[in-house]
Amino acid sequence: MSAVAKAMSKFRLAVVQLHVTSVKADNLSRARRLVKEAAGQGSQLVLLPECFNSPYGTGFFSQYAERIPGESTQLLSDTAKENKVYLVGGSIPEEDGGKLYNSCTVFGPDGDLILKHRKIHLFDIDVPGKIRFQESETLSPGDSLSTFETPFCKVGVGICYDMRFAELAQLYSRRGCQLLVYPGAFNMTTGPAHWELLQRGRAVDNQVFVATASPARDETSSYVAWGHSTVVNPWGEVISKAGPEEAVIYADVDLQYLADIRQQIPVTAQRRDDLYAVTSVGGGGAS
Repeated sequence: MSAVAKAMSKFRLAVVQLHVTSVKADNLSRARRLVKEAAGQGSQLVLLPECFNSPYGTGFFSQYAERIPGESTQLLSDTAKENKVYLVGGSIPEEDGGKLYNSCTVFGPDGDLILKHRKIHLFDIDVPGKIRFQESETLSPGDSLSTFETPFCKVGVGICYDMRFAELAQLYSRRGCQLLVYPGAFNMTTGPAHWELLQRGRAVDNQVFVATASPARDETSSYVAWGHSTVVNPWGEVISKAGPEEAVIYADVDLQYLADIRQQIPVTAQRRDDLYAVTSVGGGGAS
């Protein structure tokens, strides 16, 4: 392997576990500062959490919603350009055509918008005695798969509840993604039970790196996030993990290691396409 190829086979990923408050301006300025901090540590791709600019909850989405482009995405664009990083902007409540969406925007090192992913699977759950939450009371679902290219690898994007759907990760893997990113805000019921388990499952099943970004835990919030933002490698090992508090975590993503895993356990070549298939409908939207 040439020196250039070897250098391109590794890159540093940062995950920002942001303490989100009810003051949008504070959330934006804190995000900007922590992305700068991450870039200063050599990060080339930075991931922010779900609803990084607003509290998470059906009662907040309309109050904090913006059009895209708007205030929050302009800050993301400027921040990506200032720090010359790929910036996965967590998610924000987006207003478009009288509807609200939970949307993730991705910006390149030049500050240009690369991608907008609207959360496909809305978080509608009811665990008696523990938690009931219905995103569909206020939000509309997205209708496309979302991937983007970097000089390092191809990346697939999902938001929180999207991670529970193995088919989405499988389709991303089949489209050539080596890293899946999920801004998410699991709660104090689903977090300890499933947050890490799902990430490790998606990573092992598809032989990819998986990164998740949660808001930091705030016990005074109406929706208490689990925190514990994580990066998992294709062997299913947790290689970086935050606690509940605000933090920036780092992982050096080694794509040669990923290639080695795929060669040692070649599940892609061993799939029985004559017996089963996971396919996207109508191409599954933009990539």
